[in-house]
Amino acid sequence: MAGKLKDQRATEDYLKTIYYLAEKEEPVSTSRIAKARDTRPASVTKMVQRLDRAGLVSYQKHRGVSLTDSGMQIALSTLRHHRLTELFLAEVLGLSWDEVHEHAEILEHAIDDRLEERMDAVLGFPKFDPHGDPIPSRDGAIAEINARPLTSLPVGCEAKVARIVDDTDGELLCYLEGLGLVPGIEIEIKEIEPFDGPITLQIDGERRIVGHKVATIILMTPCSELNEQS
Repeated sequence: MAGKLKDQRATEDYLKTIYYLAEKEEPVSTSRIAKARDTRPASVTKMVQRLDRAGLVSYQKHRGVSLTDSGMQIALSTLRHHRLTELFLAEVLGLSWDEVHEHAEILEHAIDDRLEERMDAVLGFPKFDPHGDPIPSRDGAIAEINARPLTSLPVGCEAKVARIVDDTDGELLCYLEGLGLVPGIEIEIKEIEPFDGPITLQIDGERRIVGHKVATIILMTPCSELNEQS
């Protein structure tokens, strides 16, 4: 029983990792998977070969890995469990947004369909998790976010924080929360220093400065586009 559960968790973790990496480039190389999972390349190759035999990925040596329809279904289901759990921990249990990812990484593997449905209903059938990431529907549909990095917006632009790309770094999330840069908050860009320098923002009437590197993971929706959508 324990061995089966461990294997299920490893399978779901790998498929979710491949899904994330495929958002940037597909097929996904085994070296990218190894780096993302902090695992030896030989171990990754062995695992993706097993997933290939199970029909969950398509693997070709020297070309990389792609999810099959079956693998995609499991990846999105795991992602749905993860993001619903993050929101449940934040909204119902009161955990801060920098704490929920680590707990959700464990709990996502223990959720069955009945518990998932109950969590979804209690939360009011949400579309996004605490970090602004879209929650896949039960049939695998996932909303597209019309947002762009903060670094791509010009001085004078008014925009709303849509999503924080990296939700794994608790210290970074605490830092962003201290600045007021959380999903749903509206900001105005006041100054942009040249050569990838810091960006000065106005948030709730106060000026805040954020570094260029951090700004790349903050996805924004310009207010002009929000008005067009409404």
